[in-house]
Amino acid sequence: MPLRTFVKEKRNAAKLTQAELAEKAGVGLRFVRDLEQGKESLRVDKVNQVLKLFGYEVGAIPINRELYNEKG
Repeated sequence: MPLRTFVKEKRNAAKLTQAELAEKAGVGLRFVRDLEQGKESLRVDKVNQVLKLFGYEVGAIPINRELYNEKG
């Protein structure tokens, strides 16, 4: 699931507006909008500020080489 979809689904499940999520996470509204629209270059520390509210964080995970090679 793309990060943008994940964040939007979690926000909606928590019944938060983008502005409320931004305030609770300590980031700007523009950042939340960019995140939910799938902007490709975002600060990881700010992404983690948002994800922390839902009990998650961005981190390094192993690549499924088989799946990666099929797409690449």
